[in-house]
Amino acid sequence: MYKKIQETALFLKGKMLTKPETAIILGSGLGRLTEEIDIEQEISYTEIPNFPVSTVEGHSGKLIFGKLGGHDIMAMQGRFHYYEGYSMKEVTFPVRVMYELGIKNLFVSNAAGGMNPAFSIGDLMIICDHINALPDNPLRGKNIPTGPRFPSMHEAYDKAFIATVENIAEKNGIKVQKGVYLATQGPTYETPAEYRMFRAWGADAVGMSTVPEVIVAVHCGMRVFGMSIITDLGGFGEAVKVTHEEVTAAANAAQPKMTLLMRELINSMN
Repeated sequence: MYKKIQETALFLKGKMLTKPETAIILGSGLGRLTEEIDIEQEISYTEIPNFPVSTVEGHSGKLIFGKLGGHDIMAMQGRFHYYEGYSMKEVTFPVRVMYELGIKNLFVSNAAGGMNPAFSIGDLMIICDHINALPDNPLRGKNIPTGPRFPSMHEAYDKAFIATVENIAEKNGIKVQKGVYLATQGPTYETPAEYRMFRAWGADAVGMSTVPEVIVAVHCGMRVFGMSIITDLGGFGEAVKVTHEEVTAAANAAQPKMTLLMRELINSMN
C-alpha cells in the first residue's frame, strides 16, 4: 500500500503547478465551494494511478488546485465511502497521498443528521470530537511509517482552528453549533431507535464519512478542522423520512455560510 501511495504522489508532483499546505475534502452537496476557489488546475480521479473513483451522486470526482483566502489549496471534489465497497485503506488513500504532497492542514466537511434537540436543519456544526461506529479502523494492519502504531486521538480536531472559526462566525453574524460527530457504515439512513442510541452515546450528529479520513490525518500529524451541515433531524419527536435529494438541497442552502468560514479560516493562516 505504501508503495502505491508514493507512486501516486510522485505522479501528482509531476503534474502540480502549486505547492499547497492545506487540503479540503468536500462532502455531499458541498462541491460548489469550488466556485470560491480561483482554480489553476483540475485532475480527474480517473487520470490518477491507484486512485478510487467516487460512485455517489453529487460527488464529481476530481482534485482541484488553486487559491482560496489568498492561499494555495488542494480540494477533493468527491470523497470515497466504506458503503461503496471500498476498504478503509482505499477510503483514506487520498489523505495518505496528501501527506506525501506536503499537506499540513486538512479541512473536512459533510452533510449530517442532527440528534441534538437544540439543532435546526441548515445549522453549521463545528466538529469538536468524533465517535467511530464503523466496523473497521483505517489504521488496522501493518503500520505505515507516517505516524505511531498507537496514535492519540485526544485532540483530533485542532482547538486553535475551532476558536478561530468561532470568532469569524461571531464577527459575521453566522450561527454555529459545536458537537460530536458519529460515523456509521451506511448506506441506510438511521432508524429512530438508532438515532436515540447514538444520542445516548453522546453524539450530536451522524453521517457516513469523515472519521476515517480524520484518523489517518491525525496519524500523519496533520492539523484538522471539521464542519457538518445539519441536513435532517432525528432521535426526538416524530420520525421523518430522509432522502438523498433533501440532504443535498439542505446542504446547498447552507453552503454560502460554510464557504465564508472556510475561506476566512484559510485567510487567517500564516
